[in-house]
Amino acid sequence: MDKLNISHHISRQFNEELEGVRSQVMKMGGLVEEQLSQAVRALVEMDVALARQVVANDHRVNALDVAIDEECTVILARRQPAASDLRLVMAVIKTITDLERIGDEAKRVARMVAEEMIGTLNEEVRQELDHMGGLVKDMLRQVLDAFARMDVDTAVEVVHADSKVDAKYASITRQLMTYMAEEPRSIPMILNIMWAARSMERVGDRCENIAEYIFYLVYGRDVRHTNVDEALAEVSTEHAKPTA
Repeated sequence: MDKLNISHHISRQFNEELEGVRSQVMKMGGLVEEQLSQAVRALVEMDVALARQVVANDHRVNALDVAIDEECTVILARRQPAASDLRLVMAVIKTITDLERIGDEAKRVARMVAEEMIGTLNEEVRQELDHMGGLVKDMLRQVLDAFARMDVDTAVEVVHADSKVDAKYASITRQLMTYMAEEPRSIPMILNIMWAARSMERVGDRCENIAEYIFYLVYGRDVRHTNVDEALAEVSTEHAKPTA
């Protein structure tokens, strides 16, 4: 199997192009991290002004998505990369798609924050939302770090972490449904909070997707819809075999 090896090409410009797109992905990831962090803070603190700022800044994420995608298209057309180089370009294309969608989810969280919701969050739900936000922010930070270092072990940790996000989302949903049953007049506002929690849960799913692309990037194996632990054990065994 062709394990990732970002080689030095005869063309120095090709090397620079490949490193350039990787650098741009990290720049986009940093911007998305900022958007997500601010969106979660706006929700937890019911900060309407900050929420509006998140919505207004979404275009910056979209612009990077388009720019990186165009650069990858040029590389594919001009260089016709193969093996690990091709995997890198394909992984970048897929990763920026999920990063852009994480940016969209951050914008959705921000859009759920409205002035009429101020004072509706009880302390227990506020803490739960803050905890869930911390989980997805950690997942995003970890998966971007894994992408930068091409670290499959960290990527696998991100895949495992998504189950914690799912469990927290289920817990918050139960609390909110109980609250709506007790206070029917609060239903419209509580639904906003529920949709915001749903968007955070989707961020976890997007981070898991990126983690799977890292596995593909490094080992050339598609682990979507499979057990990543078993796949990691298999490739570790294969690469431990002595060469003839």
